[in-house]
Amino acid sequence: MTVTKIKKDIMKKILSILLFCLGFFIQTMAQDVTPAAKKEAPKPKFTRAVFSSTKIINMQSTEIVKPGVLQFMISHHFSNIWNKDGGSQNVAQLFGLNSGVAHTYLSFDYSPLSWLNVGVAAAGSSKYEGWAKFKILRQQTGAKNMPVSVALYSLANVNTGKDPDNEFTGNKFSFMNQLLISRKFSEKFSLQLMPTWIHFNVVPYGINNSNEVISLGMAAKYKVKSSLNVTLEYARQLNMYENIISKNGAIIDYHPDLFSLGIEMNTGGHLFQFFIGSTTDASIIDQLARNNSSIKDGNFAIGFTINRGMNIKK
Repeated sequence: MTVTKIKKDIMKKILSILLFCLGFFIQTMAQDVTPAAKKEAPKPKFTRAVFSSTKIINMQSTEIVKPGVLQFMISHHFSNIWNKDGGSQNVAQLFGLNSGVAHTYLSFDYSPLSWLNVGVAAAGSSKYEGWAKFKILRQQTGAKNMPVSVALYSLANVNTGKDPDNEFTGNKFSFMNQLLISRKFSEKFSLQLMPTWIHFNVVPYGINNSNEVISLGMAAKYKVKSSLNVTLEYARQLNMYENIISKNGAIIDYHPDLFSLGIEMNTGGHLFQFFIGSTTDASIIDQLARNNSSIKDGNFAIGFTINRGMNIKK
């Protein structure tokens, strides 16, 4: 065997060893890189339970019921606890609980899709409502960072009560569009903003009367413990509340501030909400655009809400 041939065999072995080492190194690097690549694209982590219910106190939240769940809700507003000129009659009427003046809101709503909720309600005083709530954005971290949840709430209200001055059916309708913007800052605290536009198909003629009413509101929830929350709402009507001309020519002043404070108790099957607020009306349109209760005069009323969800789809 010549020296040249021996050299060639040695070079072949060295080259084979180098190729084997290179292949092993590439395979090891690939195994190290793959987990890192996966970490660069984390899964989205959605924020849950920004609020405990679809309704905070009087106002809607960004939450909607799960698809396939039918929700029944009853809200009851008693009369004012104290009327400025009521005197001893306030005590006789058990601070509004036995006054005979109360409004009840009965509603059913259902979510056919994960981002859509629809509902109907009897809103008291011969008024009926239907609505749709669209979930536009959902607070999340991970693959996408979204700091807030956003929903659009659109409602139609019809007054079926007899009114000889308003026989045309179209004039009995009013509408509301509300943008709901919420954020869960921690496990305990959530906040929501609610710019609102209300449209009345007809209003009495007058210099201060308008078909459009604008309102700006906010709401908050504080989690005291797993089954107990404190809730708060405040809204300010920005126009059409001073020197409004009624149909008979009288001048009316509404009260633009709407304030409510409540507690929520979750029993697992039901959510009970007890609250006190500066309104006795059942419909959100009356609360935000034609509120007759004055905070300055101490016109606060007690109320409660009970809701129950039922699975009707597997």
